[in-house]
Amino acid sequence: MSCFRRFMGVAAVVAAVSVGAGGAARAADPAAGKVVFHQQCAICHSDKPGVNKIGPSLFGVVGRHTGSEPGYDYSVANKNANLVWTPEVLNKYIADPQKVVPGTKMPYGGLHNATKRANLIAFLATLKK
Repeated sequence: MSCFRRFMGVAAVVAAVSVGAGGAARAADPAAGKVVFHQQCAICHSDKPGVNKIGPSLFGVVGRHTGSEPGYDYSVANKNANLVWTPEVLNKYIADPQKVVPGTKMPYGGLHNATKRANLIAFLATLKK
């Protein structure tokens, strides 16, 4: 992928997840999102390609279909959710996984801080080849 296309993809994700209260835009910070990932997600998920842990690898998750990471044993609910992990869907899911995919085996109670979610999603968007 060219540097320009990668930049444009990340810029689109940042724009999509960076609207704050009252519609005021703010820049999402992938570096801050990496910190959130290591604090909140890394216990169960890897940011490396093909490395599944308790949860599936999140490398390349933005744009991927639910239940499709090779080698991971997904819940029936996740396999059948028929969603694409867009920034908007990830934002809702990370806030309340059980609400978005009822029956998911992900025991996470949700990340309720919108800024941290936006930063995390901006980081996840960088995890591409």
